[in-house]
Amino acid sequence: MDDQALLRYSRQIMLDQVDIDGQERLLAGHALVVGAGGLGSPVALYLAAAGLGRLTLADADVVELSNLQRQIAHAHADLGRNKAESAREAALALNPDCAIRALSDHLDGEALARVVAEANVVLDCTDRFSSRYSINAACRTARVPLVSGAAIRFSGQLAVFDPRDPESPCYACLYPPGGGEGEGDEALSCAESGVVAPLVGLIGSFQALEAIKLVSGAGTPHRGLSTFDALGGHWRHFRVPRDPACPVCGSA
Repeated sequence: MDDQALLRYSRQIMLDQVDIDGQERLLAGHALVVGAGGLGSPVALYLAAAGLGRLTLADADVVELSNLQRQIAHAHADLGRNKAESAREAALALNPDCAIRALSDHLDGEALARVVAEANVVLDCTDRFSSRYSINAACRTARVPLVSGAAIRFSGQLAVFDPRDPESPCYACLYPPGGGEGEGDEALSCAESGVVAPLVGLIGSFQALEAIKLVSGAGTPHRGLSTFDALGGHWRHFRVPRDPACPVCGSA
Protein backbone atom coordinates (compact mmCIF):
# COMPACT_ATOMS: atom_id res chain seq x y z
CA MET A 1 0.00 0.00 0.00
CA ASP A 2 1.15 3.51 -0.77
CA ASP A 3 0.56 6.53 1.50
CA GLN A 4 -2.82 7.28 -0.08
CA ALA A 5 -4.05 3.73 0.51
CA LEU A 6 -2.76 3.75 4.09
CA LEU A 7 -4.71 6.95 4.69
CA ARG A 8 -7.87 5.72 2.94
CA TYR A 9 -8.04 2.51 4.96
CA SER A 10 -6.50 3.86 8.17
CA ARG A 11 -9.65 3.42 10.28
CA GLN A 12 -9.67 -0.31 9.46
CA ILE A 13 -5.92 -0.76 9.71
CA MET A 14 -5.92 0.60 13.26
CA LEU A 15 -8.20 -2.27 14.30
CA ASP A 16 -6.09 -5.02 15.85
CA GLN A 17 -8.28 -7.68 14.22
CA VAL A 18 -7.56 -6.26 10.74
CA ASP A 19 -4.19 -4.44 10.85
CA ILE A 20 -1.96 -4.19 7.78
CA ASP A 21 -2.12 -7.91 7.02
CA GLY A 22 -5.90 -8.03 7.02
CA GLN A 23 -6.17 -4.96 4.81
CA GLU A 24 -3.68 -6.48 2.40
CA ARG A 25 -5.83 -9.60 2.24
CA LEU A 26 -8.85 -7.43 1.44
CA LEU A 27 -6.96 -5.63 -1.31
CA ALA A 28 -5.99 -8.99 -2.80
CA GLY A 29 -9.51 -10.40 -2.38
CA HIS A 30 -12.27 -11.01 -4.91
CA ALA A 31 -15.98 -10.98 -4.07
CA LEU A 32 -18.80 -12.07 -6.36
CA VAL A 33 -22.05 -10.22 -5.69
CA VAL A 34 -25.06 -11.82 -7.37
CA GLY A 35 -27.85 -9.26 -7.48
CA ALA A 36 -27.34 -5.49 -7.53
CA GLY A 37 -30.69 -4.47 -6.08
CA GLY A 38 -31.74 -3.72 -2.52
CA LEU A 39 -29.22 -6.03 -0.84
CA GLY A 40 -26.54 -5.84 -3.51
CA SER A 41 -26.45 -2.04 -3.44
CA PRO A 42 -25.04 -1.63 0.11
CA VAL A 43 -22.93 -4.75 -0.37
CA ALA A 44 -21.23 -3.33 -3.47
CA LEU A 45 -20.76 0.13 -1.97
CA TYR A 46 -19.37 -1.04 1.36
CA LEU A 47 -17.06 -3.67 -0.11
CA ALA A 48 -15.62 -1.15 -2.57
CA ALA A 49 -15.23 1.47 0.14
CA ALA A 50 -13.59 -1.02 2.52
CA GLY A 51 -10.94 -1.94 -0.06
CA LEU A 52 -12.02 -5.26 -1.56
CA GLY A 53 -9.59 -5.35 -4.44
CA ARG A 54 -11.89 -7.00 -6.99
CA LEU A 55 -15.66 -7.07 -7.25
CA THR A 56 -17.77 -8.91 -9.78
CA LEU A 57 -21.35 -7.59 -9.84
CA ALA A 58 -23.90 -9.74 -11.64
CA ASP A 59 -27.47 -8.69 -12.46
CA ALA A 60 -29.50 -9.02 -15.66
CA ASP A 61 -32.26 -6.61 -14.60
CA VAL A 62 -32.61 -2.90 -15.40
CA VAL A 63 -33.28 -0.07 -12.97
CA GLU A 64 -36.98 0.75 -12.58
CA LEU A 65 -38.64 3.63 -10.77
CA SER A 66 -39.96 1.38 -7.99
CA ASN A 67 -36.38 0.26 -7.23
CA LEU A 68 -35.22 3.72 -6.18
CA GLN A 69 -37.07 3.57 -2.84
CA ARG A 70 -34.41 1.19 -1.49
CA GLN A 71 -31.71 0.33 -4.07
CA ILE A 72 -29.26 3.04 -3.11
CA ALA A 73 -26.58 2.26 -5.71
CA HIS A 74 -28.93 3.62 -8.39
CA ALA A 75 -30.17 7.15 -9.09
CA HIS A 76 -33.05 8.59 -11.08
CA ALA A 77 -30.71 9.13 -14.02
CA ASP A 78 -30.02 5.36 -14.08
CA LEU A 79 -33.59 4.39 -14.99
CA GLY A 80 -33.47 1.82 -17.79
CA ARG A 81 -29.78 1.00 -17.23
CA ASN A 82 -28.53 -2.44 -16.34
CA LYS A 83 -28.26 -2.72 -12.56
CA ALA A 84 -24.79 -4.28 -12.54
CA GLU A 85 -23.43 -1.46 -14.71
CA SER A 86 -25.15 1.19 -12.61
CA ALA A 87 -23.88 -0.29 -9.33
CA ARG A 88 -20.39 -0.58 -10.79
CA GLU A 89 -20.37 3.14 -11.56
CA ALA A 90 -21.61 4.03 -8.08
CA ALA A 91 -19.00 1.83 -6.39
CA LEU A 92 -16.19 3.22 -8.54
CA ALA A 93 -17.25 6.73 -7.56
CA LEU A 94 -16.49 5.73 -3.96
CA ASN A 95 -13.24 3.93 -4.72
CA PRO A 96 -11.73 4.20 -8.21
CA ASP A 97 -8.90 1.85 -7.17
CA CYS A 98 -11.29 -1.09 -6.90
CA ALA A 99 -11.36 -3.34 -9.98
CA ILE A 100 -15.05 -3.90 -10.69
CA ARG A 101 -16.55 -6.08 -13.40
CA ALA A 102 -20.23 -5.89 -14.30
CA LEU A 103 -22.00 -8.94 -15.70
CA SER A 104 -25.33 -8.11 -17.31
CA ASP A 105 -26.32 -11.67 -18.26
CA HIS A 106 -28.20 -14.08 -16.02
CA LEU A 107 -25.67 -16.40 -14.39
CA ASP A 108 -26.39 -20.11 -14.53
CA GLY A 109 -24.73 -23.41 -15.31
CA GLU A 110 -21.10 -23.26 -16.43
CA ALA A 111 -21.02 -19.45 -16.43
CA LEU A 112 -22.07 -19.37 -12.77
CA ALA A 113 -19.64 -22.13 -11.81
CA ARG A 114 -16.78 -20.29 -13.50
CA VAL A 115 -17.28 -16.92 -11.77
CA VAL A 116 -17.93 -18.57 -8.38
CA ALA A 117 -14.65 -20.48 -8.64
CA GLU A 118 -12.79 -17.21 -9.27
CA ALA A 119 -14.01 -15.59 -6.03
CA ASN A 120 -12.88 -15.73 -2.41
CA VAL A 121 -16.44 -15.12 -1.20
CA VAL A 122 -19.88 -15.05 -2.83
CA LEU A 123 -22.75 -12.86 -1.66
CA ASP A 124 -26.23 -13.98 -2.65
CA CYS A 125 -28.33 -10.83 -2.96
CA THR A 126 -31.02 -12.37 -5.15
CA ASP A 127 -34.71 -12.86 -4.41
CA ARG A 128 -35.46 -16.08 -6.30
CA PHE A 129 -35.29 -19.61 -4.93
CA SER A 130 -34.00 -20.99 -8.22
CA SER A 131 -31.06 -18.57 -8.15
CA ARG A 132 -30.31 -19.26 -4.50
CA TYR A 133 -30.19 -23.02 -5.04
CA SER A 134 -27.92 -22.64 -8.08
CA ILE A 135 -25.56 -20.29 -6.26
CA ASN A 136 -25.45 -22.57 -3.23
CA ALA A 137 -24.62 -25.64 -5.34
CA ALA A 138 -21.87 -23.77 -7.21
CA CYS A 139 -20.33 -22.58 -3.93
CA ARG A 140 -20.36 -26.09 -2.50
CA THR A 141 -18.63 -27.46 -5.59
CA ALA A 142 -15.99 -24.71 -5.63
CA ARG A 143 -15.62 -24.67 -1.82
CA VAL A 144 -16.22 -20.92 -1.69
CA PRO A 145 -17.97 -19.33 1.33
CA LEU A 146 -21.49 -18.06 0.68
CA VAL A 147 -23.08 -15.12 2.51
CA SER A 148 -26.85 -15.27 2.02
CA GLY A 149 -29.27 -12.44 2.80
CA ALA A 150 -32.99 -11.88 2.40
CA ALA A 151 -35.44 -9.09 3.25
CA ILE A 152 -39.20 -8.80 2.84
CA ARG A 153 -41.84 -6.59 4.44
CA PHE A 154 -40.33 -5.88 7.89
CA SER A 155 -38.38 -9.16 8.18
CA GLY A 156 -34.74 -9.83 7.32
CA GLN A 157 -32.36 -12.74 7.65
CA LEU A 158 -28.71 -13.63 7.18
CA ALA A 159 -26.74 -16.87 7.09
CA VAL A 160 -23.17 -17.80 6.16
CA PHE A 161 -22.45 -21.18 4.59
CA ASP A 162 -18.79 -22.19 4.43
CA PRO A 163 -17.99 -25.42 2.52
CA ARG A 164 -14.48 -25.38 3.98
CA ASP A 165 -15.96 -26.09 7.41
CA PRO A 166 -17.09 -29.74 7.69
CA GLU A 167 -19.75 -28.74 10.24
CA SER A 168 -21.23 -25.92 8.16
CA PRO A 169 -24.63 -26.56 6.57
CA CYS A 170 -25.55 -25.27 3.13
CA TYR A 171 -28.55 -23.29 1.94
CA ALA A 172 -30.37 -26.50 0.98
CA CYS A 173 -30.02 -27.77 4.55
CA LEU A 174 -31.93 -24.71 5.71
CA TYR A 175 -34.47 -24.71 2.87
CA PRO A 176 -34.65 -28.18 1.31
CA PRO A 177 -35.62 -28.16 -2.38
CA GLY A 178 -39.27 -29.05 -2.75
CA GLY A 179 -39.78 -28.74 0.98
CA GLY A 180 -42.61 -26.23 1.02
CA GLU A 181 -40.71 -23.35 -0.49
CA GLY A 182 -43.97 -21.66 -1.47
CA GLU A 183 -44.72 -20.97 2.17
CA GLY A 184 -43.59 -18.17 4.43
CA ASP A 185 -41.87 -14.81 3.96
CA GLU A 186 -38.72 -16.39 2.51
CA ALA A 187 -40.59 -17.42 -0.65
CA LEU A 188 -42.09 -13.97 -1.30
CA SER A 189 -40.71 -11.11 -3.36
CA CYS A 190 -40.63 -7.39 -2.70
CA ALA A 191 -42.73 -6.82 -5.82
CA GLU A 192 -45.46 -9.03 -4.38
CA SER A 193 -45.31 -8.07 -0.71
CA GLY A 194 -43.33 -4.86 -0.31
CA VAL A 195 -40.35 -4.06 1.89
CA VAL A 196 -39.42 -1.14 4.14
CA ALA A 197 -36.50 0.75 2.61
CA PRO A 198 -33.80 0.69 5.35
CA LEU A 199 -34.24 -3.04 6.01
CA VAL A 200 -32.37 -4.05 2.86
CA GLY A 201 -29.60 -1.66 3.86
CA LEU A 202 -29.32 -3.27 7.26
CA ILE A 203 -29.19 -6.84 5.94
CA GLY A 204 -26.92 -5.90 3.02
CA SER A 205 -24.52 -4.18 5.41
CA PHE A 206 -24.53 -7.33 7.58
CA GLN A 207 -23.62 -9.35 4.47
CA ALA A 208 -20.78 -6.97 3.61
CA LEU A 209 -19.46 -7.20 7.18
CA GLU A 210 -19.37 -10.99 7.05
CA ALA A 211 -17.60 -10.92 3.68
CA ILE A 212 -14.98 -8.53 5.05
CA LYS A 213 -14.42 -10.83 8.03
CA LEU A 214 -14.09 -13.89 5.82
CA VAL A 215 -11.58 -12.29 3.48
CA SER A 216 -9.53 -10.33 6.03
CA GLY A 217 -9.50 -13.06 8.66
CA ALA A 218 -10.94 -10.78 11.35
CA GLY A 219 -13.14 -12.33 14.02
CA THR A 220 -15.27 -15.43 13.62
CA PRO A 221 -17.64 -15.96 10.70
CA HIS A 222 -21.35 -15.93 11.50
CA ARG A 223 -22.86 -19.32 12.29
CA GLY A 224 -26.47 -20.39 12.07
CA LEU A 225 -29.35 -18.17 10.96
CA SER A 226 -30.03 -14.65 12.23
CA THR A 227 -33.43 -13.07 11.68
CA PHE A 228 -34.49 -9.48 12.31
CA ASP A 229 -37.99 -8.21 13.10
CA ALA A 230 -37.88 -4.55 12.10
CA LEU A 231 -41.30 -3.78 13.59
CA GLY A 232 -40.22 -4.92 17.04
CA GLY A 233 -36.50 -4.20 16.62
CA HIS A 234 -35.56 -7.74 17.68
CA TRP A 235 -32.81 -10.08 16.47
CA ARG A 236 -33.11 -13.83 16.89
CA HIS A 237 -30.45 -16.45 16.26
CA PHE A 238 -31.03 -20.08 15.36
CA ARG A 239 -28.58 -22.95 15.23
CA VAL A 240 -28.69 -24.66 11.84
CA PRO A 241 -27.09 -28.14 11.82
CA ARG A 242 -25.87 -29.79 8.69
CA ASP A 243 -28.45 -32.18 7.25
CA PRO A 244 -26.92 -35.63 6.56
CA ALA A 245 -29.69 -36.23 4.00
CA CYS A 246 -29.20 -32.89 2.21
CA PRO A 247 -29.21 -33.46 -1.58
CA VAL A 248 -26.39 -30.91 -1.99
CA CYS A 249 -23.96 -31.43 0.89
CA GLY A 250 -25.26 -34.48 2.73
CA SER A 251 -23.48 -37.79 3.13
CA ALA A 252 -26.57 -39.99 2.93
